[in-house]
Amino acid sequence: MRKLIVSLSILASSACFLSAQDHTVLATSTTVEWGHYAADAKPAITVHSGDTVKMQTLSTCGPTDRLIARGVKREDIPVYNDEVYKNYPEKDKGPGGHILTGPVAIEEAEPGDVLEVQILKIDIDAPFACNSFGLHRGFLPMEFPYSRTRIIPLDREKMLAHFAPGIEIPLHPFFGSMGVAPGQGRVDSAPPFAHAGNMDNKELVAGTTLFIPVAAKGALFIAGDGHAGQGNGEVDITAMETFLTGTFKFVVHKQQPLLWPRAETPTHYITMGFSPDLKEATEHALREMIDFLVTEKHMSRDDAYMLSSVAVDLDITQLVDGNVGVHAMLPKSIFTKQK
Repeated sequence: MRKLIVSLSILASSACFLSAQDHTVLATSTTVEWGHYAADAKPAITVHSGDTVKMQTLSTCGPTDRLIARGVKREDIPVYNDEVYKNYPEKDKGPGGHILTGPVAIEEAEPGDVLEVQILKIDIDAPFACNSFGLHRGFLPMEFPYSRTRIIPLDREKMLAHFAPGIEIPLHPFFGSMGVAPGQGRVDSAPPFAHAGNMDNKELVAGTTLFIPVAAKGALFIAGDGHAGQGNGEVDITAMETFLTGTFKFVVHKQQPLLWPRAETPTHYITMGFSPDLKEATEHALREMIDFLVTEKHMSRDDAYMLSSVAVDLDITQLVDGNVGVHAMLPKSIFTKQK
């Protein structure tokens, strides 16, 4: 996937690589968007294609005083958490609940382009995570008609979460939400869609690349909803929520025919589907994979459909964000001849 996109636009973006710069966006009450992706959001920073941006993000675990009441040491909570909760304007919140850092505007990005987001590094910024479910929320709300929260200690040296005595979970940090602005207006941060957003895709760890169609000038990329790890489905509506800092490289590809987000890992190509209906989301992810095989692997549509049946895994990404998610995983290793 990346090979095709880069080959089509290498001339357009080569000048940007020559002058690429590094930037940092800290999480403050003036550099986050609370609960939305918005076409009219004021950029926290404006960069150029080829630049790298380090972005500090909050968790979804709540305000500092609530975390302390649940047994978290004050010194273990990043100090910017308190500042954001105290100073972000109440009138600007919503309609969703995620606190997302940015936007980062990429000067060259315009509607019809594709934004390539290389996820270079993800650091865990706190020694704990939280997991919660709440009344009327999650995949089984009728069986759990109450709320619960668990604080989960994280060993960042051994990269393990101590869920409970005798239960240790390997850490695989990723951002539950990464995306760009819609073409107009403001959209809820919860349901993922063409702008990417709250995908909750645990495959998008450091070393992977996300491709997002640009709908607004500058793209206006934001990220947050940090996870130390998650199971496919995210069934109680949260993962191991924590504070992350991500380092991203942005590359703009001019006028590319991409309507929905795609991704690439070192081992797989990924297409995605989002819909309120699980069957429709699955059909969407499969159709996107068939289109990928036709356009980028030069297969007939019949052969692409058959290859999808024998080699592609369709996984449930998440079941709890309004639009459920399904992602199709195509292993690169099956392609023994480069085209």
